Amino acid sequence: RQISTPVIVSGGISSLQDLRDCAKLNVPNITGVITGRALYENAFTVAEALSVLKGEEP
Repeated sequence: RQISTPVIVSGGISSLQDLRDCAKLNVPNITGVITGRALYENAFTVAEALSVLKGEEP
């Protein structure tokens, strides 16, 4: 059963591959992803993350 509540993925995002994996879930109500530590540790940039989530490789 699906819910209509917006979902924000939080925890465990440490690489662009993790973002790719989230995008592959194809869950329509994922509205955000928290990537605090990964950004702080320069694992990727916001621009790279947005590109991956749009299906474009950086």
